[in-house]
Amino acid sequence: MKPGVYETLERIARMIEERKGSDPESSYVARLFAKGEDAILKKIGEEATETVIAAKSGDRLQTVRETADLWFHCLVMLSHKGLGPEDVLQELHRREGISGIDEKAARKDKLRGDE
Repeated sequence: MKPGVYETLERIARMIEERKGSDPESSYVARLFAKGEDAILKKIGEEATETVIAAKSGDRLQTVRETADLWFHCLVMLSHKGLGPEDVLQELHRREGISGIDEKAARKDKLRGDE
């Protein structure tokens, strides 16, 4: 990862925190928060779909752009839930070095109460 990538996520997360209480007429972030959780989640669904379409088309630039939109709206959702990028990065760090198959099996066991 290039230096500063984590800092970029943190800056965007801070900007979201600063703007969520702003005037919805002048701030896209404030408008999303004013519309509520369902609107935020709907936007994530839309952006995820657009990301899949871009990836399927083979257009690398559009795939990057749509993924950026998806990440941004995921950061909005995390903020709405009182979370931030550090929470997701900590979870990714926890999973690092664990087989994806083993990690999924552990989650299923935990849901069944087999801890």
